[in-house]
Amino acid sequence: MGHRPLAYESIADTLRRAVLGGSVPEGTVLLEGPIAALFGSSRSPVKQALATLEAEGLVRRFEGRGVLAGNGGPPLRLKITGEMLELEAPKNAKAFAWQSYYYDFEETVVLRAVFGSCRINELALARHYKVGRTVAGDILNHAAKNGIVISDEKSRWWINPLDERRFQDLYEIRLLLEPAALRTAMARIPSDTLSEMRGRLTQASAKFPLVEPAELDRLEEDLHVNLLQYSSNSDILETLVRTRGILVAGKHIQRAVRGRLPIDAFMDEHLEIMDAIDAGNAAAAQSALGEHLQRSSDKAVERLRAFRKISVVSHMSYLID
Repeated sequence: MGHRPLAYESIADTLRRAVLGGSVPEGTVLLEGPIAALFGSSRSPVKQALATLEAEGLVRRFEGRGVLAGNGGPPLRLKITGEMLELEAPKNAKAFAWQSYYYDFEETVVLRAVFGSCRINELALARHYKVGRTVAGDILNHAAKNGIVISDEKSRWWINPLDERRFQDLYEIRLLLEPAALRTAMARIPSDTLSEMRGRLTQASAKFPLVEPAELDRLEEDLHVNLLQYSSNSDILETLVRTRGILVAGKHIQRAVRGRLPIDAFMDEHLEIMDAIDAGNAAAAQSALGEHLQRSSDKAVERLRAFRKISVVSHMSYLID
């Protein structure tokens, strides 16, 4: 089975052609929100696409929000249209059809992974969601990017197992690498980006525990993904992508045991890290991040054990034991 382009790869390809072809002029401000709306996607793949183009030297950062197209020229604030990117609405909507089913699939796979690996039948997955093989493949490719499924040498899909040892191993990698990534990211994080993230934390903390799951996910992604993307060490970032499975798994397991264990009020820990970043104190920011990750590791293993005590192996039509 050949590699199907992931969402961010398709977005990056489209933006790359527009910048190189001149339909998006030099200096045009590119913002995640408007671009995501054009592609019918979330902001996450747009952020990854822009990071890819930045690494290629096709866009650059500046003092304001977003990035600038090309290598020169003052900021040019134009409305980016589908015509400029040569987008076709029907084709585009189909390209992101997998997103409607992904969260349900992700939750099922993560909660099954704590009991070990098993095969995933792609055709049965397509039938389960009443979609084509292309959409099923997109679901699996995105799950592979998040580290919760893997493909073997025969292009068969498998659930990537998650036991206590693997949780601890993946957290150990993040403990070693996240503080290092943060050190090189600090000088490149736009002040307005940091301010927006701190605002979301403050609002969530004020109404805790009445915080929606999607809001908690956004706060975790702000610190452990979005801030670190400003690191200049691409090799560290590439390695961290392979550990993303514990971030994905942690949220589903926490929700599954909610009511038996307290909800993790991590907002103050995140704020401590961001306050140190705002003050330019790299040592304090790295230390606070390390302590936060260690506490998160301990809590994750505790929740995993609690989940196993109250749960049984789930069976789905597309899972082959």
